Amino acid sequence: MEKLKLGQWNKLKATWKVDFGMYLEGGGYDGKILLPERYVPEDLKIGNEIDVFLYLDNEERLVATTLEPKAMVGDFAYLEVAWVNEYGAFLDWGLMKDLFCPFREQKRRMEKGRSYIVHVHVDEESYRIMASAKVEKFLAPTPPRRLSAEEGGLHIDQEVELLIWQKTDLGFKVIINNRYAGLLYDTQVFRNIHTGDRVKGYISNIRSDGKIDCSLQRYGQHRQHTEDFSARLLRYLETQGGRCRLGDKSDAEEIKEQFGVSKRTYKQAVGDLYKRRLIRITENGIELV
Repeated sequence: MEKLKLGQWNKLKATWKVDFGMYLEGGGYDGKILLPERYVPEDLKIGNEIDVFLYLDNEERLVATTLEPKAMVGDFAYLEVAWVNEYGAFLDWGLMKDLFCPFREQKRRMEKGRSYIVHVHVDEESYRIMASAKVEKFLAPTPPRRLSAEEGGLHIDQEVELLIWQKTDLGFKVIINNRYAGLLYDTQVFRNIHTGDRVKGYISNIRSDGKIDCSLQRYGQHRQHTEDFSARLLRYLETQGGRCRLGDKSDAEEIKEQFGVSKRTYKQAVGDLYKRRLIRITENGIELV
């Protein structure tokens, strides 16, 4: 049998039926792991294998569940605080027992009802599953360029999963593929996103200092997006008396609120229409020729 993976999914064999559940072959104090009755499928029979998630109950005993957790060991996740006591905060991660985040692993005191980006890991000293809001120490360094995507490498224009981490003056810090830190610039954001969102993105640049820039669109898609918006902006002008009050110096938030695109995309579309001599740029915005 493969080594048990605490805080992750395991395939285990049913070995012994009791009134309060089913024991699975694996480990624990007596070589068995309990799957409580509420999680036992009706068709599970002795000798059958079942996929279960393993964690520790309130008495630190290994227990199984078929519930889908919101995060597993090794994951970064956005979790809500269910309650707080004198030892730390307890986060709702979708299981009967909440996930503990001690005060020493909090950047600032967590508050009940608020959500935070955390990393889920097994504490080396206590062997308990814990969360930490000090996510930086769990992020991997930028991988060498020679590594393939299968080996964890990154390359320009590669499709990746982004977890929106926190807002900065430049844009949003993101966690790439549950491993690396990256930055998504405001100029690359053309829709509303918030901390905790998981979105599809692309690697736009890997800088010489190892920092990674991301985009919500591939380069070619961005170009197509600009061309598509040029046509939309032209239709807007035709239906609004030939004028738009937004210009090159307009606030990015105003542009996003009006059209749902970034200021960069707006300026590129304006430039495209201007080069085609379809509009003129005025002190009050733009207007049809």
